[in-house]
Amino acid sequence: MTNPVKESFTSASAPPAPAALAAKVRTLAPSMTRSMQRVAEAVAADPAGCAALTVTGLAELTGTSEATVVRTARLLGYPGYRDLRLALAGLAAQQQSGRAPAVTADIAVDDPIADVVAKLAYDEQQTLADTAAGLDTVQLGAAVTALAAARRIDIYGVGASSLVGMDLAQKLLRIGLIAHAHTDPHLAVTNAVQLRSGDVAIAITHSGSTGDAIEPLRVAFDRGATTVAITGRPDGPVSQYADHVLTTSTARESELRPAAMSSRTSQLLVVDCLFIGVAQRTYETAAPALAASYEALAHRHTPRGTSR
Repeated sequence: MTNPVKESFTSASAPPAPAALAAKVRTLAPSMTRSMQRVAEAVAADPAGCAALTVTGLAELTGTSEATVVRTARLLGYPGYRDLRLALAGLAAQQQSGRAPAVTADIAVDDPIADVVAKLAYDEQQTLADTAAGLDTVQLGAAVTALAAARRIDIYGVGASSLVGMDLAQKLLRIGLIAHAHTDPHLAVTNAVQLRSGDVAIAITHSGSTGDAIEPLRVAFDRGATTVAITGRPDGPVSQYADHVLTTSTARESELRPAAMSSRTSQLLVVDCLFIGVAQRTYETAAPALAASYEALAHRHTPRGTSR
Protein backbone atom coordinates (compact mmCIF):
# COMPACT_ATOMS: atom_id res chain seq x y z
CA MET A 1 0.00 0.00 0.00
CA THR A 2 1.29 3.46 -0.86
CA ASN A 3 1.19 6.69 1.07
CA PRO A 4 -0.45 9.42 -1.05
CA VAL A 5 0.96 12.19 1.11
CA LYS A 6 4.48 11.23 0.14
CA GLU A 7 3.44 10.77 -3.47
CA SER A 8 1.89 14.25 -3.59
CA PHE A 9 5.35 15.79 -3.27
CA THR A 10 6.69 14.10 -6.38
CA SER A 11 6.65 15.49 -9.88
CA ALA A 12 4.34 12.68 -10.97
CA SER A 13 1.38 14.41 -9.27
CA ALA A 14 -0.28 17.42 -10.83
CA PRO A 15 0.51 20.58 -8.81
CA PRO A 16 -2.41 22.40 -7.15
CA ALA A 17 -4.30 24.96 -9.20
CA PRO A 18 -3.65 28.63 -8.34
CA ALA A 19 -6.98 28.87 -6.51
CA ALA A 20 -5.89 26.04 -4.22
CA LEU A 21 -2.62 27.68 -3.21
CA ALA A 22 -4.03 29.95 -0.52
CA ALA A 23 -6.01 27.04 0.91
CA LYS A 24 -2.88 24.88 0.98
CA VAL A 25 -0.97 27.55 2.88
CA ARG A 26 -3.73 27.96 5.47
CA THR A 27 -4.00 24.21 5.94
CA LEU A 28 -0.32 23.30 6.13
CA ALA A 29 1.27 26.37 7.75
CA PRO A 30 0.61 25.27 11.36
CA SER A 31 2.61 22.08 10.83
CA MET A 32 5.55 23.75 9.07
CA THR A 33 8.86 24.77 10.62
CA ARG A 34 9.08 28.48 11.46
CA SER A 35 11.37 29.20 8.50
CA MET A 36 8.98 27.44 6.10
CA GLN A 37 6.08 29.35 7.65
CA ARG A 38 7.82 32.61 6.77
CA VAL A 39 8.03 31.55 3.14
CA ALA A 40 4.41 30.34 3.09
CA GLU A 41 3.14 33.50 4.77
CA ALA A 42 5.05 35.67 2.30
CA VAL A 43 3.64 33.99 -0.81
CA ALA A 44 0.11 34.04 0.63
CA ALA A 45 0.33 37.72 1.60
CA ASP A 46 1.82 38.98 -1.68
CA PRO A 47 1.53 36.45 -4.51
CA ALA A 48 2.21 39.06 -7.19
CA GLY A 49 5.35 40.33 -5.52
CA CYS A 50 6.71 36.87 -4.77
CA ALA A 51 5.95 35.66 -8.30
CA ALA A 52 8.46 38.23 -9.54
CA LEU A 53 11.24 36.95 -7.28
CA THR A 54 13.84 34.31 -8.00
CA VAL A 55 14.35 31.55 -5.47
CA THR A 56 17.29 33.55 -4.12
CA GLY A 57 15.20 36.69 -3.88
CA LEU A 58 12.42 34.99 -1.94
CA ALA A 59 14.96 33.41 0.39
CA GLU A 60 16.46 36.83 1.09
CA LEU A 61 13.03 38.42 1.55
CA THR A 62 12.01 35.82 4.15
CA GLY A 63 15.38 35.50 5.85
CA THR A 64 15.61 31.82 4.95
CA SER A 65 17.60 29.72 2.50
CA GLU A 66 17.04 28.62 -1.09
CA ALA A 67 16.68 25.05 0.17
CA THR A 68 13.90 26.14 2.55
CA VAL A 69 12.06 27.88 -0.29
CA VAL A 70 12.24 24.75 -2.44
CA ARG A 71 11.13 22.52 0.45
CA THR A 72 8.17 24.81 1.08
CA ALA A 73 7.18 24.69 -2.58
CA ARG A 74 7.27 20.89 -2.52
CA LEU A 75 5.30 20.69 0.72
CA LEU A 76 2.63 22.84 -0.91
CA GLY A 77 2.44 20.29 -3.73
CA TYR A 78 4.67 21.80 -6.43
CA PRO A 79 7.58 19.91 -8.04
CA GLY A 80 9.83 22.95 -7.68
CA TYR A 81 9.99 26.69 -7.19
CA ARG A 82 9.32 27.43 -10.86
CA ASP A 83 5.92 25.73 -10.60
CA LEU A 84 5.14 27.67 -7.42
CA ARG A 85 5.97 30.96 -9.17
CA LEU A 86 3.55 30.11 -11.99
CA ALA A 87 0.81 29.38 -9.44
CA LEU A 88 1.56 32.67 -7.63
CA ALA A 89 1.23 34.57 -10.89
CA GLY A 90 -2.11 32.88 -11.55
CA LEU A 91 -3.35 33.62 -8.05
CA ALA A 92 -2.31 37.25 -8.37
CA ALA A 93 -4.26 37.55 -11.62
CA GLN A 94 -7.36 36.14 -9.93
CA GLN A 95 -7.03 38.57 -7.03
CA GLN A 96 -6.77 41.49 -9.42
CA SER A 97 -10.05 40.53 -11.11
CA GLY A 98 -12.10 42.50 -8.60
CA ARG A 99 -12.91 39.97 -5.91
CA ALA A 100 -14.57 41.42 -2.78
CA PRO A 101 -12.26 42.11 0.19
CA ALA A 102 -12.13 39.45 2.87
CA VAL A 103 -13.73 39.79 6.27
CA THR A 104 -10.75 39.39 8.55
CA ALA A 105 -11.93 40.39 12.01
CA ASP A 106 -12.43 37.72 14.66
CA ILE A 107 -15.72 37.47 16.49
CA ALA A 108 -15.60 39.63 19.60
CA VAL A 109 -17.51 39.10 22.84
CA ASP A 110 -19.44 42.35 22.31
CA ASP A 111 -20.18 41.88 18.58
CA PRO A 112 -23.81 42.51 17.59
CA ILE A 113 -25.55 39.32 16.51
CA ALA A 114 -25.81 40.62 12.94
CA ASP A 115 -22.00 40.91 12.81
CA VAL A 116 -21.66 37.40 14.24
CA VAL A 117 -23.88 36.05 11.46
CA ALA A 118 -21.91 37.90 8.78
CA LYS A 119 -18.51 36.79 10.10
CA LEU A 120 -19.54 33.18 10.58
CA ALA A 121 -21.15 33.06 7.12
CA TYR A 122 -17.99 34.41 5.52
CA ASP A 123 -15.73 32.00 7.39
CA GLU A 124 -17.95 29.04 6.51
CA GLN A 125 -17.95 30.02 2.84
CA GLN A 126 -14.18 30.46 2.85
CA THR A 127 -13.66 27.11 4.56
CA LEU A 128 -15.83 25.33 2.00
CA ALA A 129 -14.11 27.08 -0.91
CA ASP A 130 -10.66 26.25 0.47
CA THR A 131 -11.57 22.61 1.01
CA ALA A 132 -13.04 22.27 -2.48
CA ALA A 133 -10.00 23.92 -4.05
CA GLY A 134 -7.52 21.75 -2.15
CA LEU A 135 -9.34 18.42 -2.31
CA ASP A 136 -7.44 15.85 -4.40
CA THR A 137 -10.12 14.46 -6.70
CA VAL A 138 -7.93 11.51 -7.67
CA GLN A 139 -7.70 10.44 -4.04
CA LEU A 140 -11.41 11.17 -3.59
CA GLY A 141 -12.30 9.02 -6.60
CA ALA A 142 -10.16 6.16 -5.32
CA ALA A 143 -11.85 6.35 -1.92
CA VAL A 144 -15.29 6.33 -3.58
CA THR A 145 -14.35 3.26 -5.62
CA ALA A 146 -13.25 1.42 -2.49
CA LEU A 147 -16.39 2.37 -0.56
CA ALA A 148 -18.72 1.39 -3.38
CA ALA A 149 -17.28 -2.13 -3.45
CA ALA A 150 -16.74 -2.54 0.29
CA ARG A 151 -18.00 -5.55 2.21
CA ARG A 152 -17.98 -3.47 5.38
CA ILE A 153 -17.09 0.11 6.32
CA ASP A 154 -15.79 1.21 9.74
CA ILE A 155 -15.48 4.89 10.65
CA TYR A 156 -13.45 6.29 13.56
CA GLY A 157 -13.61 9.74 15.12
CA VAL A 158 -13.51 11.46 18.49
CA GLY A 159 -15.45 14.50 19.74
CA ALA A 160 -16.78 16.70 16.93
CA SER A 161 -15.21 14.35 14.36
CA SER A 162 -17.30 11.49 15.74
CA LEU A 163 -20.46 13.42 14.84
CA VAL A 164 -19.19 13.71 11.26
CA GLY A 165 -18.44 9.99 11.25
CA MET A 166 -21.98 9.18 12.39
CA ASP A 167 -23.36 11.39 9.63
CA LEU A 168 -21.39 9.46 7.02
CA ALA A 169 -22.40 6.09 8.47
CA GLN A 170 -26.13 6.88 8.44
CA LYS A 171 -25.91 8.16 4.88
CA LEU A 172 -24.18 4.98 3.67
CA LEU A 173 -26.63 2.77 5.57
CA ARG A 174 -29.55 4.43 3.79
CA ILE A 175 -28.18 3.38 0.40
CA GLY A 176 -27.71 -0.21 1.47
CA LEU A 177 -24.08 -0.34 2.57
CA ILE A 178 -22.88 -1.87 5.84
CA ALA A 179 -21.30 1.02 7.74
CA HIS A 180 -20.55 1.58 11.42
CA ALA A 181 -19.30 4.71 13.18
CA HIS A 182 -17.27 3.86 16.28
CA THR A 183 -16.91 6.43 19.06
CA ASP A 184 -15.66 4.06 21.77
CA PRO A 185 -11.90 3.66 21.17
CA HIS A 186 -11.82 0.11 22.57
CA LEU A 187 -14.69 -1.08 20.38
CA ALA A 188 -13.10 0.68 17.42
CA VAL A 189 -9.91 -1.37 17.80
CA THR A 190 -11.69 -4.69 18.47
CA ASN A 191 -13.82 -4.13 15.37
CA ALA A 192 -10.81 -3.12 13.29
CA VAL A 193 -9.20 -6.47 14.10
CA GLN A 194 -12.02 -8.16 12.15
CA LEU A 195 -11.43 -6.20 8.96
CA ARG A 196 -9.69 -7.62 5.91
CA SER A 197 -9.07 -6.98 2.23
CA GLY A 198 -12.28 -5.70 0.64
CA ASP A 199 -13.26 -3.69 3.74
CA VAL A 200 -12.75 0.05 4.23
CA ALA A 201 -11.75 1.94 7.37
CA ILE A 202 -12.01 5.73 7.64
CA ALA A 203 -10.39 7.91 10.32
CA ILE A 204 -11.61 11.48 10.77
CA THR A 205 -9.18 13.69 12.68
CA HIS A 206 -8.61 17.37 12.06
CA SER A 207 -5.25 17.40 13.83
CA GLY A 208 -4.06 14.21 12.14
CA SER A 209 -2.69 13.09 15.49
CA THR A 210 -5.71 11.87 17.48
CA GLY A 211 -4.54 8.56 18.92
CA ASP A 212 -8.02 7.10 19.38
CA ALA A 213 -8.67 7.53 15.64
CA ILE A 214 -5.20 6.53 14.48
CA GLU A 215 -4.92 3.27 16.44
CA PRO A 216 -7.94 1.50 14.88
CA LEU A 217 -6.92 2.80 11.44
CA ARG A 218 -3.45 1.29 11.95
CA VAL A 219 -4.99 -2.04 12.93
CA ALA A 220 -7.26 -1.96 9.87
CA PHE A 221 -4.29 -1.06 7.66
CA ASP A 222 -2.29 -3.99 9.05
CA ARG A 223 -5.25 -6.32 8.44
CA GLY A 224 -5.34 -5.41 4.74
CA ALA A 225 -8.38 -3.13 4.66
CA THR A 226 -8.36 -0.06 2.44
CA THR A 227 -7.82 2.94 4.70
CA VAL A 228 -8.88 6.57 4.30
CA ALA A 229 -7.95 9.61 6.39
CA ILE A 230 -10.03 12.79 6.44
CA THR A 231 -7.73 15.33 8.03
CA GLY A 232 -6.64 18.93 8.12
CA ARG A 233 -2.99 17.86 8.52
CA PRO A 234 -2.05 15.61 5.61
CA ASP A 235 1.49 15.33 6.93
CA GLY A 236 0.29 14.15 10.36
CA PRO A 237 0.73 10.68 11.87
CA VAL A 238 -2.64 9.42 10.60
CA SER A 239 -1.37 9.56 7.01
CA GLN A 240 1.18 6.80 7.71
CA TYR A 241 -1.69 4.32 7.80
CA ALA A 242 -3.91 5.82 5.09
CA ASP A 243 -4.05 4.56 1.52
CA HIS A 244 -6.02 7.68 0.60
CA VAL A 245 -5.77 11.09 2.28
CA LEU A 246 -8.57 13.65 1.89
CA THR A 247 -7.46 17.05 3.12
CA THR A 248 -9.81 19.53 4.75
CA SER A 249 -9.33 23.21 5.38
CA THR A 250 -10.43 25.18 8.43
CA ALA A 251 -11.51 28.69 9.21
CA ARG A 252 -9.38 30.83 11.47
CA GLU A 253 -9.58 29.79 15.10
CA SER A 254 -10.49 32.28 17.80
CA GLU A 255 -11.51 32.27 21.44
CA LEU A 256 -15.16 31.80 20.46
CA ARG A 257 -14.52 29.57 17.43
CA PRO A 258 -12.34 26.56 18.31
CA ALA A 259 -10.87 24.14 15.79
CA ALA A 260 -13.55 21.53 16.53
CA MET A 261 -16.19 24.00 15.36
CA SER A 262 -14.41 25.29 12.27
CA SER A 263 -13.19 21.89 11.07
CA ARG A 264 -16.65 20.32 11.09
CA THR A 265 -17.83 22.34 8.09
CA SER A 266 -15.03 21.12 5.82
CA GLN A 267 -15.30 17.54 7.08
CA LEU A 268 -19.01 17.47 6.25
CA LEU A 269 -18.27 18.67 2.71
CA VAL A 270 -15.85 15.77 2.21
CA VAL A 271 -18.38 13.34 3.69
CA ASP A 272 -21.07 14.59 1.30
CA CYS A 273 -18.68 14.23 -1.65
CA LEU A 274 -17.96 10.64 -0.63
CA PHE A 275 -21.65 9.84 -0.21
CA ILE A 276 -22.73 11.34 -3.54
CA GLY A 277 -19.84 9.64 -5.32
CA VAL A 278 -20.79 6.25 -3.86
CA ALA A 279 -24.48 6.79 -4.62
CA GLN A 280 -23.57 7.53 -8.25
CA ARG A 281 -21.43 4.39 -8.53
CA THR A 282 -24.10 2.16 -6.93
CA TYR A 283 -27.17 3.92 -8.32
CA GLU A 284 -29.05 0.76 -9.34
CA THR A 285 -29.04 -0.50 -5.75
CA ALA A 286 -28.72 2.84 -3.95
CA ALA A 287 -31.84 4.43 -5.44
CA PRO A 288 -34.30 1.69 -4.34
CA ALA A 289 -32.57 1.43 -0.94
CA LEU A 290 -32.93 5.16 -0.39
CA ALA A 291 -36.57 5.06 -1.51
CA ALA A 292 -37.24 2.20 0.90
CA SER A 293 -35.70 4.15 3.79
CA TYR A 294 -37.87 7.16 2.98
CA GLU A 295 -40.93 4.94 2.88
CA ALA A 296 -40.07 3.30 6.20
CA LEU A 297 -39.90 6.70 7.88
CA ALA A 298 -42.77 8.41 6.06
CA HIS A 299 -45.38 7.71 8.78
CA ARG A 300 -43.17 9.49 11.32
CA HIS A 301 -43.51 12.71 9.34
CA THR A 302 -47.30 12.48 8.98
CA PRO A 303 -49.18 14.83 11.35
CA ARG A 304 -51.10 13.01 14.05
CA GLY A 305 -54.79 12.56 13.35
CA THR A 306 -54.33 12.47 9.57
CA SER A 307 -54.19 9.47 7.30
CA ARG A 308 -51.43 8.83 4.86
